[in-house]
Amino acid sequence: MRKEYLKLNKVEGPLIVLSNIDDVAYDEMVHIKLDNGEMRKGKVIKVEGKTVVVQVFEGTAGISTGNASVKFTGEPLKLPLSKEILGRSFNGIGEPIDGAYQIISKDKYNVNGRPINPVARRYPRNFIQTGVSAIDALMTLIRGQKLPIFSGNGIAHNELAVQIVKQAKIEGANADNFAVVFGAMGVRHDDASYFTRSFEAAGVLDHVVMYLNLADDPITERISTPRCALTAAEYLAFEQDMHVLVVLTDMTSYSEALREMSSTRGEVPSRKGYPGYLYSDLSTIYERAGMLEGKQGSITLIPILTMPNDDITHPIPDLTGFITEGQIVLNRVLNQKGIYPPIDILPSLSRLMKDGIGEDYTREDHAALSNQIFSSYSKVQDVRSLAQIIGEDDLGDIDKLYLTFGRVFEEKFVAQGAHENRTIMETLDLGWEILSILPKSELDRIEPELLEKYYKGEKER
Repeated sequence: MRKEYLKLNKVEGPLIVLSNIDDVAYDEMVHIKLDNGEMRKGKVIKVEGKTVVVQVFEGTAGISTGNASVKFTGEPLKLPLSKEILGRSFNGIGEPIDGAYQIISKDKYNVNGRPINPVARRYPRNFIQTGVSAIDALMTLIRGQKLPIFSGNGIAHNELAVQIVKQAKIEGANADNFAVVFGAMGVRHDDASYFTRSFEAAGVLDHVVMYLNLADDPITERISTPRCALTAAEYLAFEQDMHVLVVLTDMTSYSEALREMSSTRGEVPSRKGYPGYLYSDLSTIYERAGMLEGKQGSITLIPILTMPNDDITHPIPDLTGFITEGQIVLNRVLNQKGIYPPIDILPSLSRLMKDGIGEDYTREDHAALSNQIFSSYSKVQDVRSLAQIIGEDDLGDIDKLYLTFGRVFEEKFVAQGAHENRTIMETLDLGWEILSILPKSELDRIEPELLEKYYKGEKER
């Protein structure tokens, strides 16, 4: 029988400290009972000899050193999971918040994940169609990939996240065996309502699981939210053989919660005040995505983070870029122009894209078309810089065509409606249509046979 401790040493912020504690482990769950009968949950975050520090999920308001008893459960936070989680909403520690019943299951799963042998990982293949042209054509999302979205405050990343959740699908025999796990950390109430309403209106809520930590919820709960979401994803992928897309927003809120907890514990800060273990902590989240040998399912991860001051060198995007396989960067200038989604294609990439496109996956011309668009759009930036110096009227004919290409590309290819769902074939055809603004002689990244087959401009130009 587990011991019950009747006296606390100290209460500090969301933490309580106890001494003379035996047989306690890191990450162990704790039940805290107040004199008035109120029950709260906590987690062991530090063990130093016989002194134990516990973070209380619901906060320590109303707790004093003498009015609470503490019982250690002997196990970490675990979630009861079944396929009935689909269509449900939970808080950051896996408790239902949609007014429906508790999930009952004989199996409970550790939110800290399952250790994965790197040798057991399968290489990601096959693309996930998002219906967003800029992503599908130029930074293709591959099943089992980790592809973050780098955004800024006030940019339309929430709208893009909702559109991806509504439109994402896989092709082939497993098309119906697809689910989305949506984890939100530190979001406002109106944003949480927007997510729920959008998924419900689109008719996709029945295959979406939501884990929501609101801005006024305890920050300690915020740290558990992505782990609960990924635990649900692991269950659906590796127990139910489903293909799961996980969207986490906003990893900056998560990292700031981690910084606050680290400061409360008195740890020595590192870059910009974040704890020195930020990299390893983020990796424990991101590396849970992927595919395993002997398992049919997959976990594809899209973490969304807002870059403080739009600084891509900030520790959070910087470290995220080291762990993940590319990035989708949203641009404030494009956002101010009214272009949605405001995806800046030049700093964006998908490192696994080459392995999931082409004749056997999308279409034979996909890779060449993508390379040419990147090359031509890069030239557009040079021409725009030149035009600012000498004026557009003094540009050569080819340079003027590049300006036209850049404008049309942003307005018709990158920009699309929030409810516009383009197939990969529609996207590739549109890419050729816009690329054909330029003469064939400028398209030096495409093989002659593909040019002959797909080029839509004047053949002799």
